[in-house]
Amino acid sequence: MQTRPPELPDIDPINAEDATSQPGLVQRWVTGAAIVAVLLLLWAFAAGELPDEGQHIGIWSLLPAATTLILVFITREVVSSLFAGIAVAGVVSGELNIISNFLIPAIGSEQYALILLVYLWALGGLIGLWTRTGGALAFAEWAGSRIVHGPRSARFFAWMMGMVFHQGGTISTVLAGTTVRPVTDKYRISHEELTYVVDSTASPAATVIPFNAWPLYVAGLVVGTIPLFPTTQDAVTFFFSSLPYNFYGIFAITATLLFALGLLPWVGGKMRRAMNRARDRGELNAPGAKPLAADELTELQIPDNYRTGLLDFMLPMGALLSVAIVPYVLARLAGGAGRVYIAEAFGVAVLVAFILAVAKGLPLRLAMDGFIDGCKGVTIGAVILGLAVTLGYVSGQLGTANFIVEATSAIINPVFLPAILMGICMAVAFSIGSSWGTYAVVFPLAMPLAWAVNPDPGYISLCFGAVLGGAVFGDQCSPISDTTILSSLACGGDLMDHVTTQLPLAFAAASLAAITATLIAMSMV
Repeated sequence: MQTRPPELPDIDPINAEDATSQPGLVQRWVTGAAIVAVLLLLWAFAAGELPDEGQHIGIWSLLPAATTLILVFITREVVSSLFAGIAVAGVVSGELNIISNFLIPAIGSEQYALILLVYLWALGGLIGLWTRTGGALAFAEWAGSRIVHGPRSARFFAWMMGMVFHQGGTISTVLAGTTVRPVTDKYRISHEELTYVVDSTASPAATVIPFNAWPLYVAGLVVGTIPLFPTTQDAVTFFFSSLPYNFYGIFAITATLLFALGLLPWVGGKMRRAMNRARDRGELNAPGAKPLAADELTELQIPDNYRTGLLDFMLPMGALLSVAIVPYVLARLAGGAGRVYIAEAFGVAVLVAFILAVAKGLPLRLAMDGFIDGCKGVTIGAVILGLAVTLGYVSGQLGTANFIVEATSAIINPVFLPAILMGICMAVAFSIGSSWGTYAVVFPLAMPLAWAVNPDPGYISLCFGAVLGGAVFGDQCSPISDTTILSSLACGGDLMDHVTTQLPLAFAAASLAAITATLIAMSMV
């Protein structure tokens, strides 16, 4: 039996920052805590109680969200910053028992239960089962043998695998990178090229082809914030209807495809030098690079007597896409609104994968071990989800959105709001290395603001797509993002070489997305 630690490696932001010579976490936390302490002292004359529904407590309604934003900018650590914002909410509201008043109501909600079911159990379990059956690797090897014939087709193969494995976000970078790296190395594709393709088809693809946990997560943050989202299902449906407005996701994926095919007219000087170096001299990394080790990620725990086949991948994925897409398409063809069964689709997919593996001879114990190990691998994401949903709940209780709308709706130019929201999300996500952490802070505030500025559903979709894409840009490009680090890890590249070669291409796509959003906003207001 092959040996590989079943869990994905933990990405420690502290260690990641040490590699890039950034200030220590302790010093930044002291600075952040001092700023928050000053804000709390200023709060001394605040009301100290939860406002009535539809009301707020003035500028103090902003303090929990502001605390989280300040701390994530300074510490670049999401979990503790989210918790600090919740704790500050307890002080501001006079409800010091944040467990009973905030954490339990939010984490015990139906919205969080759905997210947890899809993200932790179904998605994590499905990836874990593939480490025991080798289904994803078998599909990649089968596709690669039929597609790759040279450097250009090797890059296209990497792009295609990134699109196929996009469901897991961070996990997709490991699946795509480790399965295509032997092929691209053979054809002298530099690791800067490979990491860009793998990273740019992870989170961007997950928002453009969102048959994954993203719609439910975002729905849990925006449900009830405006009349368009009275229920979680309404928010999920709106997510899918807004896909054409996710300009950054669309442009990022398109630019990466053109890059893979050699049709992108400009790739940046450093990327061009990396391409020439690899083709001319066979040097896959730059001289002096410090590539992250990735050999341990290429080994799976597949029993010697298990016959891996395409069905191990194709059947679960086919079940997932059929349950998620077919009812929605049929309803739309019949003239209805349509419903996307995300939770049900993932539940069926993991069940199909489990039954198939056992039926083909995988011992029940090993199948369960794979499922559990997969869940372990995404546990940190579940923790962030719980705190993110709680902060959104806290902001609703304090009337944060009500205050922002009341204070700014009369002075914001509707034409520039989508671009402004996108820019804010780009900066926040780049600083903290997390798109989901950014969504937790920005979405509950951005949607009511957009509704107050212009309640047209098309305009709301435009702002919705701006937040969605802006946060993905920051997550994709940040050197402390797990997708950035895992892309370098899986592809055997240097972290900062990946960041500096990817950033110009991603920023060009983001600039084009912001301009497009502004031009469309001009036609709506």
